[in-house]
Amino acid sequence: MTDFLRSFGKAAASALHPRMLWLTFMPFFVATAGWGLFFWFMWQPLVDSARGWLAASWFGQSLYHAFDWIGLTSLHAALAPFIIVALSVPLIATTVLLLIATISMPMVVRYLSARRFAGLEQRRGGTWFGSLVHTLVTTLVCIVLFVLTVPLWLFPPLFAVIPPLLWGWLTYRVMTYDALALHASSEERRALIRRHRGPLFAIGIATGLMGTVPTLIWAWSIWLVVLFPVIAAATIWIYAFILVFSALWFGHYCLDALQRLRANEALPST
Repeated sequence: MTDFLRSFGKAAASALHPRMLWLTFMPFFVATAGWGLFFWFMWQPLVDSARGWLAASWFGQSLYHAFDWIGLTSLHAALAPFIIVALSVPLIATTVLLLIATISMPMVVRYLSARRFAGLEQRRGGTWFGSLVHTLVTTLVCIVLFVLTVPLWLFPPLFAVIPPLLWGWLTYRVMTYDALALHASSEERRALIRRHRGPLFAIGIATGLMGTVPTLIWAWSIWLVVLFPVIAAATIWIYAFILVFSALWFGHYCLDALQRLRANEALPST
């Protein structure tokens, strides 16, 4: 727990460094441009498709009747956009994660290497291509799990538990590989993941819970349709900041653990 909290404090201090703040804007610009163009051309067709599905399905009719029963008929118009946003949020967050992993994470590791771990030997047990493949495979598995668990989100408290667990697992798997790719050998990386799986997964869940803040903003923006593009851009940047902070947290924890591992191996046996 001490290492967990110590690395959190170091990551919080590092996240405010101008270089780290700049790293939040690079994936932000790319993701905002890409998803902005997508929603510019596809928003109305997607909303129309969602409304058609709601009108034809028992699920949609049940929700409409429930809204009418409690006197909230006006929510009919907001339901389709809400569904589109709810399905888009994980995809947008995953896009930002992929950009952070492939663009920002190597820069975060080099930043930490220069400032705190200059004396740590770089054994290069991972590569950029290996990181990309690992990230894509892990993301695909997470998307499959997301689709399979969507029906469970209708039942409390699972809707509040499953997303942070999935996001925590995805972040833990992706960030751990990238944090150790430059400095650790493949054997050291596997040993550290086995030894520290619990704390690393906990860091992933903690950052996953942080990621619920932008999700709440997305949900609230349904009631502020006029400001939706601005709110969407703001939440993408918040995701980018949280993920850069996650990269720093994983980086501090993993490299500290690697340093201790090598120090213990260097101790003479008694």
